[in-house]
Amino acid sequence: MSKFGDLIDVTVPVLFDFYAHLGTESTNHPVLLDVATTMGDNAKIIKINVEKNQELIEALKITVVPTYIIYKNGEMVWRQSGNLDASMLALTLQEFV
Repeated sequence: MSKFGDLIDVTVPVLFDFYAHLGTESTNHPVLLDVATTMGDNAKIIKINVEKNQELIEALKITVVPTYIIYKNGEMVWRQSGNLDASMLALTLQEFV
């Protein structure tokens, strides 16, 4: 999990998409591409497969996929589970820029 600490300890907001290979990855991918295009260098977006990162998933108590979490300066500032559209995710990220 030390690598995770390196990912969140930045000044721009970081949106994590915690997903599983249950069909949600393919449906969320275009949404995340839209958010990345909208935000540019003002935010980072990182996808994490829950099946391959069990220790992190347990530490963050993630029980629903997809779960989106935004970190800024090493602190969790927002968390939401369930599907969200690109405009909602971009507006939420913009709050933390």
